[in-house]
Amino acid sequence: MKIIFAGTPEFARIALQRLLNAGFTVPLVLTQPDRPAGRGMKLQASPVKQCALEHGIAVAQPRSLRLDGKFPEDAAAARAALLAAQADAMVVAAYGLILPQWVLDLPAKGCLNIHASLLPRWRGAAPIHRAIQAGDTQTGVTIMQMDAGLDTGAMLLTDKLPIGPRDTTASLHDQLAELGGRLIVEALELAACGGLHPVAQPAQGVTYAHKIEKSESAVDWSLPAQVIGRHIRAFDPFPGASTTLGAETIKLWDYEIHSFQRTTDERCGEILSIDNTGVLVACGENALRLTTLQRAGGKRLPASEFLRGFVLQPGMVLGAAPPAPPTAPTDP
Repeated sequence: MKIIFAGTPEFARIALQRLLNAGFTVPLVLTQPDRPAGRGMKLQASPVKQCALEHGIAVAQPRSLRLDGKFPEDAAAARAALLAAQADAMVVAAYGLILPQWVLDLPAKGCLNIHASLLPRWRGAAPIHRAIQAGDTQTGVTIMQMDAGLDTGAMLLTDKLPIGPRDTTASLHDQLAELGGRLIVEALELAACGGLHPVAQPAQGVTYAHKIEKSESAVDWSLPAQVIGRHIRAFDPFPGASTTLGAETIKLWDYEIHSFQRTTDERCGEILSIDNTGVLVACGENALRLTTLQRAGGKRLPASEFLRGFVLQPGMVLGAAPPAPPTAPTDP
């Protein structure tokens, strides 16, 4: 089978590599335009583009695929490339562009999407983050026949994966990427011999994994320690859970949950004790020992190293609003 592949980040690169390893012919790859990245903000090719170029595969990077949209020339050039590829199917994994109906209708076997959740739970942009944040105990990958809706197409293959108590978005991403690569190869092999049987998604259990925003990173210390812990793991590696001490921002990367009964004298976010193992902080329920922290512009450090360069003391309150600057006196 000849496969067009559309994807952008590392999650998609792993799937593309698995398809190539399995012997599928990939005449064309679609990926997002190069973006500025790093301290020098130089243009950087996506992981999928880098993989395609290593294997001598033609790459198209349209800014849009809508023929009547803001970039009709890009869409028309992409359409010509897609038609020339004469592919049997298109595989889509974290591509980042909406596929208009003309794209969905182009390949004989349609467009197959690798989605990192057990649909219909966590349709949308951030299924891995939201599953951890919600406290789900399992997730998985769904291979879906794409339609015009947002992750609403019929399910072709699924496989489950447990979410461990220490899993972060980073660790779960890697497991799901490998699972997605294996499943898409299996799905295409079944498609070649008519062995795929689409199943409509159930109407019950639909949830949406909205895009992660940097503004969500701040920890609410009035929540239970277990909920804050999930927040820390869900936002690792991006955007990183954070708290403040005065005007300083501190990112939080690892923790331990401790039983603790807060009294009226102790405030949520108050530092209870400090030692080389971590910083114990009161939560709305129980307490968190922060064991890996990071200053703005610094590196992730174990608590013992972090405390050598950043003064924290029992009684300080994390997440409290900094005091307002004094106002200038007015003339009588």
